[in-house]
Amino acid sequence: MKTEFKFSNLLGTVYRQGNLAFSPDGGSILSPVGNRVSCFDLINNKSFTFAYEHRKNISRIALNPQATLLLSVDEDGRGILVNYVRRTVLHHFNFKDKVADLQFSPDGKYISVTTLRHIQLWRTPDYREDRQFAPFVRHRIYTGHHADITSLSWSKDSRFFLTTSKDLTSRVYSVLSEDAVAATVLAGHKDVVVGAYFSANQETIYTISRDGALFTWKYQIPENMRENEDDSDSMQLGESLMRWTITRRDYYHQESKIRCASFHAETNMLVVGFSSGMFMIHELPEFSMIHQLSISQNDIDFVTINKSGEWLAFGASKLGQLLVWEWQSESYILKQQGHYDAINCLVYSPDGSKIITGADDGKIKVWDAVSGFALVTFTEHSSAVTALEFSKRGSNSVLFSSSLDGSVRAWDLIRYRNFRTFTAPQRVQFSCLAVDPSGEIACAGSLDDFEVHLWSVQTGQLLDRLAGHEGPVSCLSFAEDGSTLASASWDRTVRIWDIFSRHGSVEPFEQQSDVLAIALRPDSKQVAVATLDGQVAFWDVNLGKQVGLIDGKNDLSGGRYSEDRFTAKNSARSKSFRTLCYNSDGSSLLAGGNSKYICLYDIDNEVLLRKYTISRNMSLEGTLEFLNSKNMTEAGPMQMIDDAGENSDLEDRIDKTLPGATRGDLAARKVKPAIRTTSIRFSPTGRSFAASSTEGLLIYSVDDEYYFDPYDLDVDVTPAAALSALRKDHDYLKALVMAFRLNERYLIHQIYEAVQSRDIPIVARRVPVLYLAQLLRFIASIMEDSPHVEFHLRWIDALLTSHGMFLKSHRIEFASEIRAVQKVVGKIQKDLVRVSDENMYLLKYLTQEKEALDGYDSLLIKN
Repeated sequence: MKTEFKFSNLLGTVYRQGNLAFSPDGGSILSPVGNRVSCFDLINNKSFTFAYEHRKNISRIALNPQATLLLSVDEDGRGILVNYVRRTVLHHFNFKDKVADLQFSPDGKYISVTTLRHIQLWRTPDYREDRQFAPFVRHRIYTGHHADITSLSWSKDSRFFLTTSKDLTSRVYSVLSEDAVAATVLAGHKDVVVGAYFSANQETIYTISRDGALFTWKYQIPENMRENEDDSDSMQLGESLMRWTITRRDYYHQESKIRCASFHAETNMLVVGFSSGMFMIHELPEFSMIHQLSISQNDIDFVTINKSGEWLAFGASKLGQLLVWEWQSESYILKQQGHYDAINCLVYSPDGSKIITGADDGKIKVWDAVSGFALVTFTEHSSAVTALEFSKRGSNSVLFSSSLDGSVRAWDLIRYRNFRTFTAPQRVQFSCLAVDPSGEIACAGSLDDFEVHLWSVQTGQLLDRLAGHEGPVSCLSFAEDGSTLASASWDRTVRIWDIFSRHGSVEPFEQQSDVLAIALRPDSKQVAVATLDGQVAFWDVNLGKQVGLIDGKNDLSGGRYSEDRFTAKNSARSKSFRTLCYNSDGSSLLAGGNSKYICLYDIDNEVLLRKYTISRNMSLEGTLEFLNSKNMTEAGPMQMIDDAGENSDLEDRIDKTLPGATRGDLAARKVKPAIRTTSIRFSPTGRSFAASSTEGLLIYSVDDEYYFDPYDLDVDVTPAAALSALRKDHDYLKALVMAFRLNERYLIHQIYEAVQSRDIPIVARRVPVLYLAQLLRFIASIMEDSPHVEFHLRWIDALLTSHGMFLKSHRIEFASEIRAVQKVVGKIQKDLVRVSDENMYLLKYLTQEKEALDGYDSLLIKN
């Protein structure tokens, strides 16, 4: 059993707060998601999340113009400098105050950081300077504003930068000492200035305030001083009288406030986002409107434009939306939205290509496991989704879901529709779900009548109601044989039902405490039971006796809430497991609960193999082991005291939420979500697992990369020797093995395609099993974009024919590679079928024309 699972990706959330950053080429966009940073590749339709974590939620990110350094800063001003290419952390730094804006200069030499009323200018770390005492060297601190700074923007030549503030002014600062005379104050707005920008030639400045006023400033002599301009002395005097003056005033006549703005200097395009969810595009300086569109129901928190000016990126934190819009074609490049409430359950599709999640917001989302994007969202449920299941055999495209709205629904994942809905005679809340392996019977447990309801999937009729539990049914699980159903309840019992038998007597497995979760081993001979006292008991299903016990209270416990007056050791809230999952061979068990830990146990030896920490985010409750006593006051924890009444803006002081509400509009109240794991599932390949948590959907996987092994090399194994074996000796196997030892992709590709078609079965039969997985993985990676479809299929056929028995006996080790090959072959098959269907009539026409031409040629020959 592999235990080296590492964080791989974060799904289920795409944007939380802060700013967005396009890569210099405009093909990728970076988004802060909690205390991590996600990167969305808009060209290749993929995404990944950086493995490093901040101590708190990220407030600002910035990427240098060379796309080599990424700097992210959290809410407390603690920054992390990352090598963007290698995705490795280079340095940690503390700016000691909240950071409102963060920008690299266009030449990449400086980093500007705004902290409250000050601007800190730092030199960018440079690998060419080998005698640096510290990675960050401060160049200068700028002051002058009388209130907090809201934004910062650079000039194109990196000599000047503009700042905006809540003191209703904008200021011009210079980086070089000889340009210090250019520093000035731009005043005149009547509300908070949201943004200030230089034009492309740096002769014009545009400032925009929250009340919708747009001012155009030019560097010129004021009109009241324009006299005797022909006199040379007057001209010299006039140069000293030049000032930034307002030449034009324009206004957005909207009832809503401006929340964000972005300006593209090359095209003179200004994009403004409003609190109503609408954005507007104008061309400056004429202020002619290009487009207006409403994209959200809530505030647009941030907007940015890529380098070419073609794509606009919007972030809305209230609903967790991330949008990339191409304004010329008026189409979405990316439109993603995470769950805006807690994720309750998840399930892998049988082929492992999709992950489906259900949440308290009543939505079901289908995520692509490879790209990390949401494919479709189902909104038919009117209340929280509690469980999701696939049928293990039969159709792999049918998904079942249960909800607190009293319905169980069946979904077609090919046409993306709800084709069957199951309900009970009385309106009850369904808390759990199970589907038999054949997909013919669906079962759901109730919180209200304590019964298990059984429906026929084909007819939609209620078949039976299994009564016996004396408390709410907490979880259900079907055995592989399809006739045995395990149910657990808060009445401290687990019951095994034979749903096709005529006798109704069921012998319960008595537990010491309320049962919170169960899991049946893949061979259906053992059931794992998690109880409220933190223990996991293992029962033999056939014998009806307990065969093992794991006490996990101390393994799972850890983390205090900010209002706790007791230590984490004495806390009872995080000392029980809420979700269990067996691995594919049933030798180990994953368990999680209301804690920051996920525990992996060896069942036979009843020992803890490894603990995975799902988050170190201090913005969440339950991640700290020890609390700082200075944050505890007589009124409660300092961070939980509502200080919104001290805000200067009326709309920031108004609290529209219900008293005592802990859900809904959390942004207006001091509420911290608690860390927990609601569901854990292994992927069908067994090489990764997914955990739904407060942070989102976390994916942990075994690293599939092939590492360089020097023990597999000697002085004779070189690229030249491999090519010599290929071209001179025509020893394809020797050349291929040498290429695998060197692990050079270009060399593997060249030798692989040099093998003649008639020699493929011979070479495939002699490939050592040591390199079999690597060869299959290589074929799957190049097959999707390669035109040599028949050549790759011949290789796959030869490998499976020669090594089929070995692959079958070691199917767990090769599951990932086999599924990758299966997936790409299935995709090519669908593409060929689609192309054939689209050109069916053209093929018929060509064949008829060919037959007609052949007949005409034969007639000419006879004559």
